[in-house]
Amino acid sequence: MSHPQSPMPSSGTETILVVSDESAHAAQCKSALKAAGFTVLVTDGSSEALKVCTEHNGTIDLLLTDLILPPPGFQLASSDNQFPHVNGFDLAVRASAIREGLRIILMCKDREKELTAHGISRTKIPVLSKPLDQSGLTGFVQDVLTQPPPVLEVPDQAKAANDTEWFG
Repeated sequence: MSHPQSPMPSSGTETILVVSDESAHAAQCKSALKAAGFTVLVTDGSSEALKVCTEHNGTIDLLLTDLILPPPGFQLASSDNQFPHVNGFDLAVRASAIREGLRIILMCKDREKELTAHGISRTKIPVLSKPLDQSGLTGFVQDVLTQPPPVLEVPDQAKAANDTEWFG
């Protein structure tokens, strides 16, 4: 069992993975975070984000993801899909299993409604409300980077192999 890493001061040079299906929103996040000195990786969905988490050679210090990530176009289900399409919370759980010490921020427009709709009554993951302003975003990110990473429960194999709850 691994223990969470202790808090570290944010240097502003960390790498942040932004996941948003809205290109204007992703561009806004990237612009603000790059201006603050962060290295920013951007994907438009959970499948691509999981692939980046697995294959990126450098560090990824923080995952900044929309809670609601729409399903892709038609795709055959497969239990051996290493990079499934999931919502932002499930992405956070899976990414933290891939990247030890990963800090996470969920973004949503209506915090209570969206968390409840996804069956998330309480979470240790910080949630940022949209729309975002640049200084609020960078300040929130810097604050989260100084906190220990959340300890998230990894889903059991049966649930991981069947992602149909995503659509519910």
